[in-house]
Amino acid sequence: MTKGKILVIDDEDQLRKALSRIIELEGYEVLQAENASKGLKLVEKNNDFVLVICDVKLPDLSGLEVLKKIKAKNGYCEVILITAYGTIHDGVYAMKQGAFDYITKGDGDEQIIVTVEKAVEKANMQKRILELENKLETRYSFDRIIGKSALLKNTIVLAEKVAPTDSTVLLEGETGTGKELFAQSIHSASPRKNKPFVAVNCSAFPKDLLESEIFGYKKGAFTGANLDKKGLFEEANEGTLFLDEIGEMHPDLQAKLLRVLEDQTFTKIGDTKPTKVNVRIIAATNRDLLSEAQSENFRSDLYYRLSVFKIQIPALRDRKEDISYLVDNFTEYYSCKINKRITEVSNEFIDKVKAYAWPGNTRELKNVIERAVILADNGKISHEHLPIEVLLLKNINFNNQYGTIDEMEKIHIQKMLNYTNGNKTKAAEKLGIGVPTLYRKLELYGIK
Repeated sequence: MTKGKILVIDDEDQLRKALSRIIELEGYEVLQAENASKGLKLVEKNNDFVLVICDVKLPDLSGLEVLKKIKAKNGYCEVILITAYGTIHDGVYAMKQGAFDYITKGDGDEQIIVTVEKAVEKANMQKRILELENKLETRYSFDRIIGKSALLKNTIVLAEKVAPTDSTVLLEGETGTGKELFAQSIHSASPRKNKPFVAVNCSAFPKDLLESEIFGYKKGAFTGANLDKKGLFEEANEGTLFLDEIGEMHPDLQAKLLRVLEDQTFTKIGDTKPTKVNVRIIAATNRDLLSEAQSENFRSDLYYRLSVFKIQIPALRDRKEDISYLVDNFTEYYSCKINKRITEVSNEFIDKVKAYAWPGNTRELKNVIERAVILADNGKISHEHLPIEVLLLKNINFNNQYGTIDEMEKIHIQKMLNYTNGNKTKAAEKLGIGVPTLYRKLELYGIK
């Protein structure tokens, strides 16, 4: 098994063959091309090159042009440019364009091999990051939802059943349980998967701004409206609009949203004609909307229209058998992203993580693993890398001693404020809520 596939492009036969032989002796598979066009054809046929070593001056294209084409084709493949007459200015420019390095022909074999090793290591790391991002952040199939607990599987089954329909879906669950992930997965498994998925956090905007964001406005509708603006309903036409934290929406906007759900039409701010759209709505909330509706804090007619198909996303503390899978996945992801090799996660770390009640759910666990990877020495994550609240609360029984969910949320918010040194904007981002919602919760819980 080779250490990786490398392409050498140079029109000087003797130098190209000598360089290729040196690299082959280090355990790499090396292909050769005497000009840019042949080299690019090889790249087109082989998408697994980790490194291309290319002469700056070729008979058909410059090395910089080859660099740009390779980067466009394969984002993780590194490129080293070589030249007979290198200058510092040319080298700086080449690296700004994305070259890994810019070296002069005739440099010692040892220096070239060291450079090759570093370039291949970086390429492999970038490749792994892309693979993990495809799993964690880019692709939204149900396979991305990590865990094997019966509770989670049952939730996924419900989401899979409703996905192919156009039914409105209401996702309920605590902050950090992955409601947007479920929404993305439902969209991706629907006939609308090739159309837009547009998300908005209703708690992140004041009423007037949220209205203009969702419904758009006509030029001259208010001071500063110098152009027509499409709203998110128009942006999501033929696709899916995800309304996160729907419970925070102002009652006036709730009435307008109800009309869109009923007849798929709305009127922009400053307009006199209705706009017709074809949009599927997925809404999410961390509040009990039925209780809110019964208390007249949320429109009951809108609640019943949104909850055509309701899915409760389970809290992490209710599916603790999934924690080990999540720890492994997040550890692998962050070790690649941070470029730190993690070879072991101690049993004591896992035990303490499982003993904690996770008021911030999967999002909190993800932050804790990122922190642990940063702190880890010698490739080992231990319990010493856990935050103090996880260590102190490890033996508290959630049902008997943890108190209410509100008390847990208060602890979690205070923790995030400490983590961000009091920066409320960053804390809200980490918590996955809007800044206005954070201020409301600070006032509710008496947090200064």
